Amino acid sequence: MQHSFRQEGRVVTKEVYLGKTIPKDIEHIKLRLEHTIKRPLYGKLERIREHFQKEWKRYPDSARCKELEELAIAFTYNTNAIEGSTITLHETREIIEDKIAPHKPLRDIEETEAHNKAFLQMLKQKQKITNKLILRWHYDLFSKTKTDIAGKYRDYLVRIGDYIAPDWQDVKKLMDCLVRFTRVATGNPVEHAARVHYRFERIHPFGDGNGRVGRLLMNHILWHSGYPMLIIEYKKRRSYYRALRKDEDGFVDYFLRRYLAVHKKSIT
Repeated sequence: MQHSFRQEGRVVTKEVYLGKTIPKDIEHIKLRLEHTIKRPLYGKLERIREHFQKEWKRYPDSARCKELEELAIAFTYNTNAIEGSTITLHETREIIEDKIAPHKPLRDIEETEAHNKAFLQMLKQKQKITNKLILRWHYDLFSKTKTDIAGKYRDYLVRIGDYIAPDWQDVKKLMDCLVRFTRVATGNPVEHAARVHYRFERIHPFGDGNGRVGRLLMNHILWHSGYPMLIIEYKKRRSYYRALRKDEDGFVDYFLRRYLAVHKKSIT
């Protein structure tokens, strides 16, 4: 078994001898090989976690609350803007902190308020990922603006550009599989968050709002595993969408590179 990857500008190949016949535990052998190759990467991610936890413990409770509020504003603005919201970052702050409504569509204002509340609730409560939790997130986000679909898995076919999402009759079964997958320790929590996010977006279980729920889901995994979160910035949305059009490993590669770039100060 061979696996080639790029390291410091050159291609490196690792090999494992399997014998004269393919062994029955081939998938476990493949997983061990991948873990061996990714050990340096996992070391970097672990240093990011350790640095984040060390710094986070320095904050008094009042400062932590303020930091979470700032994080919620940034996350709410970017995740909604990616999905077409007209609310700016400055207006997001005014809506959340000052309760000032800009001259913008009421739907965008209400979704800003709802997302901020749902995001902070997600951070404060470590809950087991279930279908019920995912449906509740969707309901909390869209109960005022998309009443006909809020908190419900879709029962119709959807298309996203050239991609046709799975048949609606398979959505519940696929989501059950995804929920089980969230509880399986695969590699590092950052990599696991990326794989969960990718699989969720490919299922596309809701008629609308999949991106926002999917980004809540991946950050739920990161935060409650002790890692700093990743905000997909509106200005970098094109590379994010291109990555989602790749296969799972292609998206994971994008996610890990982005995560390391955002948090590189923690490991230098």
